[in-house]
Amino acid sequence: MYVDSHCHLTFPELKSQLDTIRAAMAQARVDRALCICTTLEEFPEVHGLAMAYDNFWATVGVHPDNEDVAEPDLATLLDLAQRPRVVGLGETGLDYYRLNGRSVADMEWQRERFRVHIRAARQTGLPLVIHTRSASDDTIAVLKEEGGGQVGGVFHCFTETEAVARAALDLGFMISFSGILTFKTAEALRDVARFVPLDRCLIETDSPYLAPVPYRGKTNNPSYVPHVAAQVAQLKGLPVEAVAQATSANFERLFRVPEAIR
Repeated sequence: MYVDSHCHLTFPELKSQLDTIRAAMAQARVDRALCICTTLEEFPEVHGLAMAYDNFWATVGVHPDNEDVAEPDLATLLDLAQRPRVVGLGETGLDYYRLNGRSVADMEWQRERFRVHIRAARQTGLPLVIHTRSASDDTIAVLKEEGGGQVGGVFHCFTETEAVARAALDLGFMISFSGILTFKTAEALRDVARFVPLDRCLIETDSPYLAPVPYRGKTNNPSYVPHVAAQVAQLKGLPVEAVAQATSANFERLFRVPEAIR
């Protein structure tokens, strides 16, 4: 019924509890999840999950925040993207939230890393999984310069303004909402969720982070994604089943995965 379109099941908080998490997912009717890669070093483990379980898929990419890790080149991304059950490039993008004394100009290494991912996506045809924080103008600009709209993808864990959402939608991207949407302080984000058409929405946990109300402050996991769907349903005045069906269909269309038996 539900799909968690972005989770980190290889992170230490979750990987030791995988059997428990999968049981909780089944109980909550979360039938599929996309396991997100954040470093090349992590890729074998992320990909291993997708190969081991027929309701998991994987991405390949290096998170913009990660330093002192193997730097992705085009040939490596193209090679790993061809592996079975790899359905996206990322998570990639730009993050200027913690500059640590550096200027935006000093972050050219991030912008170049982002460009490499976009070029890989264009060559493979796989969608991009975009992370952007305190960098939305440059994120949109680089996508336009590199032709990212030709492949599309998703702006995950969206926390930006309606103007940024509109720019992403205009480029052909989907918008994914996380448990942040349920936070008391997130009224502006709820306005964005009202604005984004349902056929362009995804839902996610970004677990182990950002557990939705009523689990805020606890370790998140994919079984909590129905709470995000319920918030979207409330904002759009729809039954939660309609949101589950639409976001699952959107996931299937974007990542070109088979329909679940419904």
